[in-house]
Amino acid sequence: MAQKQALMPIERIENKILLIRGQKVIIGTDLADLYGVTTKRIYEQVRRNKERFPEDFMLQLTKEERGEVAAKCGHLANLRFSSILPYAFTEHGTIMAANVLNSGQAIEVSLFVVRAFIKLRETAVSHTQLALKLTELEHKLTAHDQAIISIVDAIKELMKPPEPKKKRPVGFRPAGVQSDA
Repeated sequence: MAQKQALMPIERIENKILLIRGQKVIIGTDLADLYGVTTKRIYEQVRRNKERFPEDFMLQLTKEERGEVAAKCGHLANLRFSSILPYAFTEHGTIMAANVLNSGQAIEVSLFVVRAFIKLRETAVSHTQLALKLTELEHKLTAHDQAIISIVDAIKELMKPPEPKKKRPVGFRPAGVQSDA
């Protein structure tokens, strides 16, 4: 039973992790939902504890990024009408948010959030390794293709009948007289 409960939040969390500015992040609205608090409460704690949220822990979206996120993620469509630009929290920022919120649910769910980030990182690494192996295999196949083509060409050359040698005509020819052949 505990295994089932552990799998559900990680899958739910993975769907909320987005790639913005080359970083995997969770939008503040989604994090508030996961932690069982309001978005206002998270942003309030962020403002009170600014020194705990450096740039690599949290970033504030631009208007363009906000529009893009709202367009791509149906559950975040209301962000388009927000008067403030939303925050996006990195893996470390989600942990720090749980610490400053200091609620039981936030601390418990932060473990699942970290596990989701780790799972995504491992998946990305395995995809990179797979891509490298495919490239290596492609190079081997290209080399093998060239070798096979060379072998087929050599076999075709061996299969051609040899050209007959020109025979001298039989019989005596006086010097200076050429034959017709």
